[in-house]
Amino acid sequence: MKKLIYSLVPVVAVSLLSGSLLAKDGPKLDPSKLPPAATKTGLTFDSDIKPIFEKSCFKCHGSEKQKGKLRVDSLDAVLKGGEDGKIVEAGKSANSTLVYSVARVCVEEDDFMPPEDKGKPLTKEQVGLIRAWIDQGAK
Repeated sequence: MKKLIYSLVPVVAVSLLSGSLLAKDGPKLDPSKLPPAATKTGLTFDSDIKPIFEKSCFKCHGSEKQKGKLRVDSLDAVLKGGEDGKIVEAGKSANSTLVYSVARVCVEEDDFMPPEDKGKPLTKEQVGLIRAWIDQGAK
């Protein structure tokens, strides 16, 4: 059994590097469809991002309810992610699934946040602030 596992390590490493294990089946996410990051600097979760999430996300991803085991009511919770893994890659908003969900440019409409019938979509400006916050290190 050990031999089999060790023989698969190079295959898995190559697959990870090529992105084939990281991407879901079907079309990949397209960063060109995302609104640009805002130019504002010095963004923090507490002062800039939490108020956006409070209006649009806490109802389903807050202290009382955590759909998909995801909370977005604290910085630690956002960085931890949910049952599908991390949603933020600090420094890389174009690699962060959170951005695709709130921008509603996901492959699957089920991933749109907030869902079509659960709230008003975030504005391009709000998505741009979230992108800038992530690009600045998600602090």
